[in-house]
Amino acid sequence: MGKTVDYYFSVASPWTYLGSARFIDMVRRNQSTVNVMPVDYTRVFAASGGTLFQERAHQRRAYRQVELARWQRRLGIPLTLEPRFYPVDRRPASYLLIAARRQGARALDLSHAILRAIWHEDKNIADWDTLMEVAERAGFERRALAEAAQDPSIVREYERDTDRAITAQVFGAPTYAVDGEFFWGQDRLDFFEEKLTS
Repeated sequence: MGKTVDYYFSVASPWTYLGSARFIDMVRRNQSTVNVMPVDYTRVFAASGGTLFQERAHQRRAYRQVELARWQRRLGIPLTLEPRFYPVDRRPASYLLIAARRQGARALDLSHAILRAIWHEDKNIADWDTLMEVAERAGFERRALAEAAQDPSIVREYERDTDRAITAQVFGAPTYAVDGEFFWGQDRLDFFEEKLTS
């Protein structure tokens, strides 16, 4: 068996989306176990000195868009640079993922489907009907998963995962952690894979 990876991310992060398929391929090739942890980056940023996209200075927001376009071209991944539903409430999709995580291994596939929904398909991942459709396409029973996601214990689990990220000193998305070492950003995936195979 491979290593265990803690995967901290935001369900609405374009950088997480750009790395998602490559990350999934890496961990599967290396038979790694992944702890899928969508966390509340509003709290993570507050603890680590980060700033939400919509609160950043104009020049920082503008340059981020330039970099996204560069990476989109470099990787050949379709990406909507200005999705209609962004910024978006991340809680419904995060809760859905935690409910999926409780059911087993397909949570990683669902995480990619949610990221693809906002960044390629231009869908509203705060809308439960949309989320049920995404979940069904990822192989889940749509209504049962949506109902499970609205259990109060899911909210507590989301908060605990966020506490865990803050305690671990996570500050950005995506963050891949293996054997106590962090790799922040999809542009660090080559280093991450070296660690997986070491």
